[in-house]
Amino acid sequence: MALVELSVVEQRYHAVMEVLAGAPVTEVAGRYGVSRQSVHTWMRRYREGGLGALADRSHRVKSHPMQTPAQVEVLICELRRAHPRWGPQTLLWELRRRGVEPLPSRASVYRALVRNGLIDPMARKRKRSDYVRWERPGPMQLWQMDIMGGVFLADGTECKLITGIDDHARFCVIASVVVRATGRAVCAAFAGAMRTFGVPQEVLTDNGKQFTCRFGGPRAGEVLFERICRENGITARTTKPRSPTTTGKIERFHQTVRRELLDQADPFDSLQAAQASVDAFVIRYNTARPHQALDMAFPVDRFTEPRPHVQQQQTDQPLALRLPAGLAALDGLRRPHPRTRTGHPSPPRLRPRRRQGRCRPPWKPSRWTGSSPPRATCRSPASRSGSVRTAPGCPSRCGSAPPTCMCSPPQVPG
Repeated sequence: MALVELSVVEQRYHAVMEVLAGAPVTEVAGRYGVSRQSVHTWMRRYREGGLGALADRSHRVKSHPMQTPAQVEVLICELRRAHPRWGPQTLLWELRRRGVEPLPSRASVYRALVRNGLIDPMARKRKRSDYVRWERPGPMQLWQMDIMGGVFLADGTECKLITGIDDHARFCVIASVVVRATGRAVCAAFAGAMRTFGVPQEVLTDNGKQFTCRFGGPRAGEVLFERICRENGITARTTKPRSPTTTGKIERFHQTVRRELLDQADPFDSLQAAQASVDAFVIRYNTARPHQALDMAFPVDRFTEPRPHVQQQQTDQPLALRLPAGLAALDGLRRPHPRTRTGHPSPPRLRPRRRQGRCRPPWKPSRWTGSSPPRATCRSPASRSGSVRTAPGCPSRCGSAPPTCMCSPPQVPG
C-alpha cells in the first residue's frame, strides 16, 4: 500500500474527528506530537469555522502602538525623493528640524525607505565597532590631504582633484583641479591653503610620490612637499602601506564629491568650469551641508570655534610662511596657457630653459690646447649677408648686439 502524505489541515481534521469520536485528548495529542492546548484550539476553530478554520493563520499582531504614523512615513518618502542622496541619519535630522512628533528612530526611517523601495537593503561588511575612531581635539591641528581622479572634461581629458580637509572640523581647505597632479601642483595648492587659513601643526597623507620619498629608494632625497613642511615646522605624517582607513576622513570626502557632484554633472567644458563647480560645491559643503560625524553640525562652525591656545600664540609676532623660491610662479596654474592646444594650463618651470645658440663652435673643449679658442663660424643671417662684425660679448661674427645675438645663449638671471 502506497504512503499518502497528508497536509497540515488534513492531519488536524483527523485529530478533531478522533476527539469527537470519543478518544481522549491526551492520547490524540501524544499521537500527533502536539500539546493538549493545540488540540483544544483545533476543536474550537472547527466548531466556529469548519474545515477552513484549521488552516494556518497569520501571527501578525492586530495593533502596533509604536508604528510610525502614516503622515510621518509619507514625509520621509517625499524628502527622500526630493533629496536622493540623503540617508536615514540626514532625513532624521530634517524631521527633527521641522519639529515632527512623534520623532521616529533612525532604524524606523531606514525600514520606511526599504518598504517603499527607495533604497536597497545591503549587509554591512564590517561593524562600526571594528574601526578605531580618532580625531584631533581642535581645528588647525591636523590636515588630511589626498588626490582623486574622475574629473572629466568635454574633450575626454581626465583631470585630478587635490583635496585637503581639517581633521577636527571636516572643513575643506584644499580643492584644486589640475591636469596633472605633479609634486609642484600639489605644493602650490598646499601653499595657497596655508596663505588663506594658516599653517597647520601636522599633515597626514598617503605614501604617494608627491608627498614623501619614503619608498623612493636608498638615494632618494626629500621631495618638495616634505621641504615645505620642514621649513614651516609642520609634522608630515604618512599612513601605513595598504591602510586607506587611516585617512578615512579624506576618503569619505572623496565619496561625497563623487556622489553629490561628479555623478550628477556632465563633463566640464574647460578646466576653469570644473574649478568653478568644485568651488561652489565646497562652499555648500562647508557652510550649508550638515555632517553626520559632527552631530549634524556644519564644518564651518567647528572650524571657526574659539581656540584659546592659538589666541595666546597670536599675541607674539606671527611667523611668516616660508616657501621655496619659484613656487609662487605656480599660482598661475588655473590661467589658460596660450601654447596649449586645448587651452589647459601647463605648470611653468621654476627656471627658464636654456636655449642653444644657432652658432656652434667647430671645436671641442676637450681637444683644445691653445691659449684661447678660435672664433666660431657664424651662421646667422648677418654673416651670410656679408656684414660680418664682432659685437661686444659675441664669440662669433654675427655682428649683433648682445640682447639680439643669436650666437650666444641668453643670460639667465640668478
